[in-house]
Amino acid sequence: MTIRELPYTAPADLAQAVRSEGYALLRPLDVARLAGCTLAELEALAPSWDRLEIDNYLKDGGRYRRRRHSCFIDEGGNQASALTQTPHRAHWQPVEYNALHGGMHRLFEPIEPATVAKPAWGRLLRALGEVCSQVAGRHTWHVEAHQFRIDTADGIGRPTPEGAHRDGVDFVAVILVERTGIKGGETRVFEAEGSMGKRFTMIEPWTLLLLDDAAVIHESTPIQPLGEHGHRDTLVLTWRAGAFQGQGV
Repeated sequence: MTIRELPYTAPADLAQAVRSEGYALLRPLDVARLAGCTLAELEALAPSWDRLEIDNYLKDGGRYRRRRHSCFIDEGGNQASALTQTPHRAHWQPVEYNALHGGMHRLFEPIEPATVAKPAWGRLLRALGEVCSQVAGRHTWHVEAHQFRIDTADGIGRPTPEGAHRDGVDFVAVILVERTGIKGGETRVFEAEGSMGKRFTMIEPWTLLLLDDAAVIHESTPIQPLGEHGHRDTLVLTWRAGAFQGQGV
């Protein structure tokens, strides 16, 4: 499937597509317009992916994943609402959603303050929170932000070593930040209660996939180097009403 053939959603249909299909895919320029910023402002976030820390929790023994993680509270999910970063906390998922790494309190290095301070960061998170509210009603959203770099220095890199999965939240956004020197990394989205699915490869930086986590399962296939080695950078954002996963566990 070429870039032109990707199943893109018209911006005006974004909330309805998530509500009816369980997912929506936005072009980079439409992501910038949704966030009320320019593509250049989004791209200004990208250099921070060069400063991610190694993920020491991979149970397959791999060294192919680097990441940072921070949490936020979005009061109401609209562009005028307050987006507040919480005190740093561990990431936790139950084993029913992550059979490989569930049940572990994984404390990663936080996202750099300079990244969070850039205007595009808050605009993007608030705009997507507004879409979540359009789909599911107004909530105080508990937002987790994960910066990932999957590299191929040791051969194969696995974006989703846990396989096809749900995340145990209300909504998930997967945003491609960069891919260079690789093949693979196909995105697969399937009905959680059915056989229908879509397969495509996000190529253009700042392409965005928004998922209803209860309606679909998703995964990304392993990546391999085209030359000496390469990498794939993504920003994964999740929204959950009520509380963070593991709060009080």
